[in-house]
Amino acid sequence: MQQQDAALPTADLGARIKHQRLAAGLTLAELAERAGFGKAYLSRIENGKKVPPIGTLSRIADVLGIEAAALLQNAGVHTRWRGASVVRRNEKRQTVMGGSAFGYDYFALTDATEGRALQPFLFSFPAEVDKFVFFEHEGEEMLHVLTGRIEWQVGMDKYILEAGDTIHFDSRMPHRGHALSGAATALVVMYSPGKPANLG
Repeated sequence: MQQQDAALPTADLGARIKHQRLAAGLTLAELAERAGFGKAYLSRIENGKKVPPIGTLSRIADVLGIEAAALLQNAGVHTRWRGASVVRRNEKRQTVMGGSAFGYDYFALTDATEGRALQPFLFSFPAEVDKFVFFEHEGEEMLHVLTGRIEWQVGMDKYILEAGDTIHFDSRMPHRGHALSGAATALVVMYSPGKPANLG
C-alpha cells in the first residue's frame, strides 16, 4: 500500500538546519550573512517559527555545502552520486507545508546525494497566496505543471501555465507563482551551479 505524504514539522526542519550549521562550524550570524538574509530571520527558521521556501532552503544548503533535499527528512540518507538514484512511490515523503505564506508546499523527489547538480521537487500550490512574496537564488529552474493552472511570474513577466506546460528560467531573477481556479501541482527541477556530477 502506498504511504501517505506526511507533514514535516517546521521545528524539525529548523533543528536540522541548526545541526548542519553547527557541524559546519558557523554561527547564526555567519550563516545568515553568507546566505544573504538577516540573523533574526534565520533564527526564526531554526526555532520553527518561520517556514523557509525552497529558494531560501537552497541558499542555506549552498552555504552549508549540502543539498536542500538533505534538510528534508525523507532525504536523510547521504550517499555519493554514482549516476543513478531511485525513490519508490511507496517510500514515505515528508512535506514542508508553506501554504499561503509563500504559495506552495513541497517535498524532495529523490534522496540527498553528494555531487548532483539537479534537485527535483514536487510542489503543491494552494488556491490563495501572499502575492507580494518573491524568491530568487543561484542557478536555473524548470517548472512543469502536472495538474491545475498556475500564474507564474519571472521578473515583470507573468505566464499562465496549464497542465502539460513547462517554463525554464534563470532563478536569480525574482520569481513567484500561485494557483488559479483551485489547487495545482508541478514538478520543479532546480539546477545549482558549482555542483558537477561526480561518478567516482
